[in-house]
Amino acid sequence: MRLVRHPVLCNYYVTYRCNARCSFCDIWEKPSPYIQLEDVARNLRDLKALGVSVVDFTGGEPLLHRQIHEFVGLAHDMGFITTLTTNCLLYPKYAEKLRGKVDMLHFSLDASEKEVHDKGRGVACYDFVLESIRVALELGERPDILFTVFRENIKDLEKVYQEITQPNKLVLILNPAFEYNSVATGEQLTAEELDYLAAFGRRKGVYLNEAFIQLRRDGGNHVAAPVCRAASTTLVISPSNELVLPCYHLGERKFPIEGRLRELYHSAEVQQLAALEGRLPQCEGCTINCYMQPSFAVETSKYFWQALPSTLKYNWEKGTWKRMLTR
Repeated sequence: MRLVRHPVLCNYYVTYRCNARCSFCDIWEKPSPYIQLEDVARNLRDLKALGVSVVDFTGGEPLLHRQIHEFVGLAHDMGFITTLTTNCLLYPKYAEKLRGKVDMLHFSLDASEKEVHDKGRGVACYDFVLESIRVALELGERPDILFTVFRENIKDLEKVYQEITQPNKLVLILNPAFEYNSVATGEQLTAEELDYLAAFGRRKGVYLNEAFIQLRRDGGNHVAAPVCRAASTTLVISPSNELVLPCYHLGERKFPIEGRLRELYHSAEVQQLAALEGRLPQCEGCTINCYMQPSFAVETSKYFWQALPSTLKYNWEKGTWKRMLTR
């Protein structure tokens, strides 16, 4: 049964540019402009009218945009739940300007050892993560550590948990790696590793959407009976101020917004394409977390019930439920 029929999330790409060269991502390879404040303001008003509650300012590396604090602050003041993920190379520079404006601030860290993390990211950023944690805590912020889990680094979870997140009272978010397009992320997690990850996710101070684990056990999305609701739950806006459908990773169509996001979203052409969510040939086997998370939240499938306990746990620990009740 569908519980919510309007979009709940916007993935707002402020730029595709990045100051890292992660081996498991190809976004940084794309040429890209930067979004404009005037467009952001108009789009946020339309997002509010469409029922969106969460805006994720993403990239690329979102802190490469010199106005990022203005975008996040505007969204926060309008009552949106704001999220931002950074590799931390620029966070110490922008920390004061971002203070109090990001509800879910994520610092990417994928290994317990500096050399391993920096190699995977293609740039020396491990020390910046540790420095960013120190700076954020001094400012009264509560960042999360976002750990993208591969077969080769799953063994590092324990050390990151024991030496970094628990001593600093931070939430450790487990983000199982996924493949898309031509980007390969190595061997997929085995059944035993999925079991280990599921058990780790039940620890205090750890967040793992357990429905991600079940989806992988089930072989991902299946076009004959899709679980993906990417296009109807999530609006993707590009740095060129385009609405991207059915999701960023497929990007089948790009529609210029031109100050009419609400009208555009409800147009017959967009809705016809949105109706193909999870049903395109490329959707077979998909496990992309950022689209499955909202997909699981809007209808009562088995994934909804598996995702619910961990989602409630995270929102309770972060206090975001208070913002959701008062928005």
